[in-house]
Amino acid sequence: MAIRINEYHARKFDLRQQTNMPPNIEQFVASVAVPLGWFYAIVCAANLVAAGGALRVRGYRRAAAWSLTAALFGVFACLAMMGKPPQMPSACKQAIDAVLGPVSYTLGALVGLMLFYLGRKFFVKTVVAWVALNMSLMFMGMSLTDPQFAATTTNPDNLAVVAMVYLLAFFTWLATAQAVENDRRREQGLPPMEKQHDRKILVWPDLVYTELICMVLLCTLLIVWALSVPAPLEQPANPAVTPNPSKAPWYFLGLQEMLVFSDAWHAGVVVPCLIVLGLMLIPYIDRNSQGSGYYTITQRRFAYLVFQFGFLGLWILLILVGTFMRGPNWSFFGLYEVRDPHKIVTLSNVTLSQYFWVSMLGVELPGVPAACGWLSRLGHVFWREIAGLVLLGIYFLAVPPLLGRTVFRQFRQDMGRWRYVAMVLLLLMMLTLPLKIILRWTFGLNYIVSMPEYFFNF
Repeated sequence: MAIRINEYHARKFDLRQQTNMPPNIEQFVASVAVPLGWFYAIVCAANLVAAGGALRVRGYRRAAAWSLTAALFGVFACLAMMGKPPQMPSACKQAIDAVLGPVSYTLGALVGLMLFYLGRKFFVKTVVAWVALNMSLMFMGMSLTDPQFAATTTNPDNLAVVAMVYLLAFFTWLATAQAVENDRRREQGLPPMEKQHDRKILVWPDLVYTELICMVLLCTLLIVWALSVPAPLEQPANPAVTPNPSKAPWYFLGLQEMLVFSDAWHAGVVVPCLIVLGLMLIPYIDRNSQGSGYYTITQRRFAYLVFQFGFLGLWILLILVGTFMRGPNWSFFGLYEVRDPHKIVTLSNVTLSQYFWVSMLGVELPGVPAACGWLSRLGHVFWREIAGLVLLGIYFLAVPPLLGRTVFRQFRQDMGRWRYVAMVLLLLMMLTLPLKIILRWTFGLNYIVSMPEYFFNF
């Protein structure tokens, strides 16, 4: 299916996009109908297997529900094989593009993670997870009838990211489900589930034999992938022809996305160093002996929330934005929006000092005299950026002790002063990323402190 869609996209959709002509939707839908038919047939078979599994444990209601779902996907498969696959309504696509803006996407993802944490006992149910999977597959199949969505999703560069989304969702759900079950057993005075599998095994032949099987299966998968999906190779590098947009590999897209909101020294040097430093400090900051060797949330609540926010809510969030929503000129596009290189983004880049002096006080931005000593020059620059400096001072100097006396009082007592300070400063640095994203897209605020004279912008 990916090959067929990419061939059509390479031959017709890119050509029409370059000439600003609307793609022929009918021809495109006809070209992807048969692959989508096989896709729906596979989903139908998976639901039939789920219905059979429910029957074996006498889950008649679930078996009936999965059978009806299989019948629905079977109808979709028949329609697709006849050249008429179900399509996403235009009104739905326009609504999704309208709602899925930068701010709503960022806040929605973080709110979704919080809801998943608060309602984890509901979301880890197998029935709920299977319904969510079916809904996502139906959304994917109906969206693949859109040329732009198909061109972005089935691009050889992006197929690994699509697979990563489903795999990451599955393993996050699986780990959370095991943690919820262990927490339930702990409330009942029972040992965690991992204690039932504490039987010792030998490295040879048990472990090595299992690793060998995994290696063979993964090598087979990679070979099939390499033969089925064309390699995303382009023409030799030409300084006169620059791709628009020029994207980094998917595993660097998070850093590339950070460069939109921060200077290169901050996004490319400071943030990666803080990530490595934070990982190194985990054994010294977190000395909680509970939850070691088994999944749990109640005993490791803070660590679980930091992981959900830092890794899933920020890093994976930025990778998905850079992969699916960044187009020509690094503009933000909806999932179904045509990547028009002439799109004009009405986004102003204003520093906090301009807001403070010009907009709030109604005076000119303080300048820096050309003929002055280095100390006087530094004083004028500091006076110009006084609003940002005061705000950063409150954020990094006043907020930690305030949190230590309120929300994090127990943490401060258990961890001690210096471990607590290190933890809070790392958390505050992590929070600066979503805060800068929201301020940039809502108020056009580019920098809190801007000192180009000293190559410092934050």
